[in-house]
Amino acid sequence: MKNAVLYYGVGALLYCPANNQNIATSIQNGQLGAGYSLALCLEDTINDRYVPQAEEILIQSLQHLFRARHTSSFFMPKIFIRVRNAAQMTSLLNRLAEAREILFGFIIPKLDLNNVDEYIRTVLLANDTYTKPFYIMPIMESRSMIDLRNRTAILYGLKERLQKIESLILNIRVGGNDLCHAFGFRRHNDESIHSIRPVANLFSDIITAFGMDYVVSGPVWEYYNGEGWDAGLKQELKEDRLSGFIGKTVIHPKQIPLVQKAYTVTPEDLADAKAILTPADHMASLVSGNVQKQRMNEYKTHTNWARQTLYLAEAYGVQ
Repeated sequence: MKNAVLYYGVGALLYCPANNQNIATSIQNGQLGAGYSLALCLEDTINDRYVPQAEEILIQSLQHLFRARHTSSFFMPKIFIRVRNAAQMTSLLNRLAEAREILFGFIIPKLDLNNVDEYIRTVLLANDTYTKPFYIMPIMESRSMIDLRNRTAILYGLKERLQKIESLILNIRVGGNDLCHAFGFRRHNDESIHSIRPVANLFSDIITAFGMDYVVSGPVWEYYNGEGWDAGLKQELKEDRLSGFIGKTVIHPKQIPLVQKAYTVTPEDLADAKAILTPADHMASLVSGNVQKQRMNEYKTHTNWARQTLYLAEAYGVQ
């Protein structure tokens, strides 16, 4: 389990095509609200022919925000770039110049055993070259993971390699739409991805492989308007959290407050977490009813939950 609030604070990750020419102004004017992180995507959302143009727009956007930060006060999200390959990371860092200061890191799509080593080398080089750290968030969405005959070897092979840069991995992310696409699935706004068994089983395997050592973030929710979109998101967030996911990918600002609220901590959970982590020295038994006398607190088996609860309270607040 991660031992710093840094890894729990990505929250709602808002995806935006990198060629959106209004994104910097929207952030500066507070139009997107607060309490979110931002992913500027150069991969699936950009036509192959227009990647160079999208890169230029992205660089201009970050340079605009870098300058604006010194002249006005506004909420600055953690900003990540979703790249197409490792070479693009190196190129962008060089071209961003001083605007590198406001870049938090990179999102790595479709991580697999064929590209992981090149990404690791690039991440290590970037962090040796520049004074500020650059974090990454790899996405588990490669079709190679679907094959049950190879899945375990792939997941644990990736985990073994990623140990070299473990402290620089903010989250492990899952590609819900990419994995659904492989099967031809698409959920409606009253259906949870956790009910799509082939995909949910793969999510479970990812949590099993990575969840004890990393924060694993939940899949994208693509509905943001129309009757029932918010109820569907709330239900999937409830299932996300129960399944071990923290945070979620979103595609519209309207979704951000729902994600943030889903991970706030109840006063009862916070009180129990503090009690579990500070048992009285005179206690002969390390199990007791909680303050409300509604459930049992067991001091040796609930400690990981309690520590995570304190990190979530710091990152998301208390209800």
